[in-house]
Amino acid sequence: MKLTESKTDMQGRIISVSGDDHFMNRITSIGITEGTTFQTVKNDRKMPVLIYLRETLISLNRADAQRIEVETA
Repeated sequence: MKLTESKTDMQGRIISVSGDDHFMNRITSIGITEGTTFQTVKNDRKMPVLIYLRETLISLNRADAQRIEVETA
């Protein structure tokens, strides 16, 4: 499932991240890498997706979150 499909308080693991080199550099620099566990804090329609991973709260715009494939824990 895509990160944009996750529900609030869902815990899971990042399976894959896809995008161009610029996107991959930006996403990996903030700690979003394959195998990382996360928790969805908030995912309201038309709003950024808030996730908690590596002891950090991260806000992702919906287009970026759509490029991240996750699985539930």
